[in-house]
Amino acid sequence: MRAVTIAFFAILTITTGCVSRTAVPAVTPQPPAYAMSEYRIQPGDLLDVKFFYNPELNESLTVRPDGRITLQLVNDVVAAGLTPAELTMNLTKAYAPELTSPRIAVIVKTSVLERVFVDGEVFKAGLVNLVGPTTVLQAISQAGGMKDSAKSGEVLLVRKAADNSTQVMRLDVKKLREGVASQDILLRSNDIVYVPKSTIANINTWIDMYIRKNVPLPVGIGYDLSR
Repeated sequence: MRAVTIAFFAILTITTGCVSRTAVPAVTPQPPAYAMSEYRIQPGDLLDVKFFYNPELNESLTVRPDGRITLQLVNDVVAAGLTPAELTMNLTKAYAPELTSPRIAVIVKTSVLERVFVDGEVFKAGLVNLVGPTTVLQAISQAGGMKDSAKSGEVLLVRKAADNSTQVMRLDVKKLREGVASQDILLRSNDIVYVPKSTIANINTWIDMYIRKNVPLPVGIGYDLSR
């Protein structure tokens, strides 16, 4: 029993030290989530492109897997990742050499199902459908909420940036419950929300594995847990 006690405090010290050195950037202040709800076009969306003065150019087309659309008179145009207003502006510029004062409207007729992945210390980890604007806290709620073992002050949001780099932001869900809107970011399709275990939960997992289930300790750990 004395050996077990020594092992427990040893891992407690090691685990606590590792946690204190973990450095994930905290989220920067954001506008309230409801101010960030403008839809962005994605591959698979069906678009209506209408020309007010040139109806013969009107088209309904699907955004290709590469994120582009093909229109008459101009080269392929990138649509994915843009808002309808941004695409309208780009099309107006593209058609300026071809038409006199082009007036164009882009309408998202149907959109593909947007989803995010919620993992970690939640009751129903997995894919969550985005039905309308959805925040981090709402997605966690749809995943069954956080377990008691969750470290609510260290929730991670993983997101692909426009340049295909990966962004990782640390969110404090405890502040969300206190009404700090800057922490409740509006999610985008394919975001990942990860709720980590608390330090004590990690220790309990270690005890369960190496003591209760008698899993051999890594080579070099000089404790006999069988006594």
